[in-house]
Amino acid sequence: MAALEHSRSLLVEAFLFIILSTTAACVVSTATAKSVPLPPLRFKNTNGQFKILQVADMHYADGQSTKCLDVFPSQVSTCSDLNTTAFVKRMIKAEQPDLIVFTGDNIFGADTKDPATSLKASFEPAISAKLPWAAVLGNHDQQSILTRKQVMEHIVPMDYTLSKVNPHFHGKKIDGFGNYNLEVKGMKDSELKGKSVLNLYFLDSGDYSTDPNITGYGWIKPSQQAWFKETSAKLQQTYKSKPSEQAESAPALVDFHIPLPEVKIFRNSSIIGIKQEPIGCPSYNSGFLETMVQAGDVKAAFTGHDHLNDFCGSLRGIELCYAGGFGYHAYGKAGWPRRTRVVVASLEKDARGDWKGVHSITTWKRLDDEHLSKIDTQTLWTKTRLKSF
Repeated sequence: MAALEHSRSLLVEAFLFIILSTTAACVVSTATAKSVPLPPLRFKNTNGQFKILQVADMHYADGQSTKCLDVFPSQVSTCSDLNTTAFVKRMIKAEQPDLIVFTGDNIFGADTKDPATSLKASFEPAISAKLPWAAVLGNHDQQSILTRKQVMEHIVPMDYTLSKVNPHFHGKKIDGFGNYNLEVKGMKDSELKGKSVLNLYFLDSGDYSTDPNITGYGWIKPSQQAWFKETSAKLQQTYKSKPSEQAESAPALVDFHIPLPEVKIFRNSSIIGIKQEPIGCPSYNSGFLETMVQAGDVKAAFTGHDHLNDFCGSLRGIELCYAGGFGYHAYGKAGWPRRTRVVVASLEKDARGDWKGVHSITTWKRLDDEHLSKIDTQTLWTKTRLKSF
């Protein structure tokens, strides 16, 4: 399915290039300044947890007038983008996340009449719930009159978002748009209240190859990896330094849209979840898995892109996870419910009952069925206890 979508997308890209070349100079951003200042992300005092809701591939277009794909015939007349919005709202009510992460293809640009309006509508449930949220781009968000940069520039000023266009990196250019990190602080009344005990990284995996000698999807570039490596090293050093120095690095999670080439090696016997379509990864391997392994703090990476895959598989100590297709204007499979992934990091307590760093990271999926069925609960990572001699 991803391959068929890629062929369609290449035609769309060619058409849009003509439009963009004549209209780019006339595009005026309708984004406004953020009106709601956000406090730092922090673990809850009530249960020592931090919960993330991952929403992949909403493919939002024009709301009620945009019909659903791959649903039963009986659902066609009443199904639209509004079903996607309703699913987000159901999940917010059911899981009460601390952060929502939108992992790309938030809108299907080619089918939008006004991409700025569509972007606002797609993220509206998070905004109206007054929840912090973050977003990266997929390969379809920019297929309209807005460039990738302009899409991110529309997202960043929205209320309650922590998204950024790109960080400052020694005056050097970083490829893509939407590369940034977020820190989740320790419990408010603990010794780690001023330290990031969970680090979140967001990267732009691109759309399609810009190298004439390489076909297929985009990939995470060396400039992005250099920024990631330096940022990870600094955060690890800070965590292990005074005050309240720690013996081990805080765990990290990474979010981007297009899966890594290494995901192709997984077989059904080695995963938790379902693999039912070819892996839509880049044909070029830029080495980002090795970069994450060498960083030493990454425990899991989360992607979207392939809507009919929803599995996690472990490779070289890192869990590589799909969320499964969320949106109703995205290709799917009739009878296979749209779905989403929940990720929970939990703190540990010491012998005195004081909150410490992250002890474990677990995940499960929820289905957009009558009961919001919870499936495939698994532990992604557990802190290794240091032996005493």
